[in-house]
Amino acid sequence: MTQSPPMWRFSGNQLKRWRTKANVSREELAAASNYSPDTIKALEQGVRMPTPRVLDVADELCGAEGILSAAKDYLSREKFPPGALGFMERERDAVSHWSYESAYVPGLLQTERYARWLIDNHVPTLDEETVERRVAARMERQGILTEHKPLVDLSFVVFEAALRVPQADTDQLRRLLDASRLRNVVLQVLPLERTTPAALMGPMVLLETRDHERFAFAEGTLSSELSADPEVVRQTTERLSMIRTQALRPDDSARFIERMVDHQ
Repeated sequence: MTQSPPMWRFSGNQLKRWRTKANVSREELAAASNYSPDTIKALEQGVRMPTPRVLDVADELCGAEGILSAAKDYLSREKFPPGALGFMERERDAVSHWSYESAYVPGLLQTERYARWLIDNHVPTLDEETVERRVAARMERQGILTEHKPLVDLSFVVFEAALRVPQADTDQLRRLLDASRLRNVVLQVLPLERTTPAALMGPMVLLETRDHERFAFAEGTLSSELSADPEVVRQTTERLSMIRTQALRPDDSARFIERMVDHQ
């Protein structure tokens, strides 16, 4: 299970400490902030992100003199979805990055227009500020392709279905071709006719860090999981290796995408 972001846990811990110090019950804080006691408990445990309202109400109720309210600025600056924060931290230290994507163009290879389409249509709906912050963060994250020293070895396999949606337009397909020409990038397409059960089980990423730690990451609709468990890493490696053998070779994949561009 993916652990909640550190700032959630720290803010929740401080919320509980100040509430206890001021001898304010969880029920009193819940009533004053118009939340349920169970919600306050989840906020204090770091399971949910402390909201601006509850931080402001608790700050005044507990006499924190702005200390609790100050957390609002830090909580609002998170660039990535909570379930992906641990993965993003590991990705920054990666020397090797293998991935398979079954439904979308990989985030590291998305154009800004494609990324905005995905993020802007997130369910539940995100506010405009969050959308802009996450789009910018995704574009910034793509620096891993060319800016890391030493270069990161990247291998992508993309299921053909992800390239057949209208949003994977000519610009997006050309972006894939440009990335495939980089010395440290291998891009393969898994055609529909080569579908295997392993390819239908969803996306995955394998990372290896500078310290030779290996992580497997699986992102789902409702939850994501980053694991260093050797057995999980082994199974993910086997599944990804099987998919790579079924995918087109890199040069054939490039020609496949070029034909798609020609027919758009």
